Amino acid sequence: MGEGVLDRMRRQLRLRHYSRRTEKVYCQWVRRFVAFHEQRHPLVLEPADVTKFLSHLADELKVSASTQNQALAALLFLYSHVLGQEIEAAVQFVRAKRPERVPVVLTPAEIGRLLGRMSGPTHLMAAILYGAGLRLLECASLRVKDVDFERREITVRDGKGQKDRKVPLPDAISEALRVQLQSVREQHQRDLAIGAGFVQLPTAIRRKYPRANREWPWQWVFPATRCYIEPVTRERRRHHLHETVLQRAVRQAALRADIAKPVSCHTLRHSFATHLLEHGCDIRTIQELLGHRDVSTTMIYTHVLNRGGLGLRSPLDHLTPPPLTRSSARTNNARHRPV
Repeated sequence: MGEGVLDRMRRQLRLRHYSRRTEKVYCQWVRRFVAFHEQRHPLVLEPADVTKFLSHLADELKVSASTQNQALAALLFLYSHVLGQEIEAAVQFVRAKRPERVPVVLTPAEIGRLLGRMSGPTHLMAAILYGAGLRLLECASLRVKDVDFERREITVRDGKGQKDRKVPLPDAISEALRVQLQSVREQHQRDLAIGAGFVQLPTAIRRKYPRANREWPWQWVFPATRCYIEPVTRERRRHHLHETVLQRAVRQAALRADIAKPVSCHTLRHSFATHLLEHGCDIRTIQELLGHRDVSTTMIYTHVLNRGGLGLRSPLDHLTPPPLTRSSARTNNARHRPV
């Protein structure tokens, strides 16, 4: 295939302001597609070959619906925007439907136990995930300028769907966040003294403000512990703390807290939305705070309110006396115990 097609694909993705992560994933799918068809060029392949590849993912590799749809999106982008061929109508493939799952939600007591088993920057990051409803990468990529202590709010830049939004800065973590920023500022001053202190900027900002990449407002709130050399500019940069560091810390804390649920960083975001709903916050406000495009996405949290199934009380609970108290259960067990 050569790198020509991939180079053109990267250029088209950047023209449309796709994220670098999407760019990387889409290019990986193109490589897998070409490798599946024995390195034949995409131009000589037909829509039936796309169908064959997607069927292979579903039937043989048993990938999830979201993975299946991601591969389809990458290949449609390749043919439509890079090769100039509209193949979507010709691809005889039904988009996989993602299963509707009820999100895992922790109780406030479980949240307290989880956060109580964490320390350092990851503890503060986990508190922000729960206290402000941020996604994992949104929290990791916060910059100093995005935290407003006066207005008690955090600005999420370029979130999912390339949207900005504002979320509340919890009072409970305000002082800890000030301490974190003071520590980061001292580290930044040390980096500047040795010729480092650079940070990655959006392309347009770097062109407009060439010196902004060493300025304090653009630094990460949660920087990595080590610097790296950017291969093109040779700048000594410091990236934000990698997402896997927080993911690992949350998983380990859940184990230490003996929480019998599958806990991830996104569980804290689910818990944020659910607990707001339980406290009477309206669904539209929660939609804005979470950055959902459609309120139907936010409506899933109405199914996990702590009121039983569909918000109803079971008729079994209305019986008097209660049908199965602990004492009656022991009596029944003794009555049916074999001699």
